[in-house]
Amino acid sequence: MKIDMNVCVNRLIEHEGLRLKPYRCTQGKLTIGVGRNLDDNPLNFEEKRALGDYIHGITENGAKMLLRNDINRCVEELKNAIKGFDEFNGDRQYALIDMCFQLGGKGIKKFRIMRKALENKDFDKASDACLKSKYAKQVPIRAKRIAETIKTGVWK
Repeated sequence: MKIDMNVCVNRLIEHEGLRLKPYRCTQGKLTIGVGRNLDDNPLNFEEKRALGDYIHGITENGAKMLLRNDINRCVEELKNAIKGFDEFNGDRQYALIDMCFQLGGKGIKKFRIMRKALENKDFDKASDACLKSKYAKQVPIRAKRIAETIKTGVWK
């Protein structure tokens, strides 16, 4: 299944918001654009070159470039963490990208029961594991939406 980058970009902007000036997130991390944590995920050379003096702000196009790079990183991390990720429909892939975007590849790897269920195409069990996680306690509305998408394969 080919991931629709524009759909991912728009949905993540809906969940994360878009801020063109650097700010401190709720965890105190320096962040810009669509949730790009600069402390844990610093800009690479090409990103720095494209954005220029980002400390004083970036453009919407610059923020979307960072987001596309983050989505591509998440896809690679998910391919390594979940066998069969490429076989999932676009909405299920998006749900997992959304989780990975928020939790990182290391965070996704902690979801052992969910990952095993996904590999077995047991989407009910995977959804249930998502809802029983610390992640679901931290972001209950978002987690419920993600879990429902994992279960049904349909984004609502």
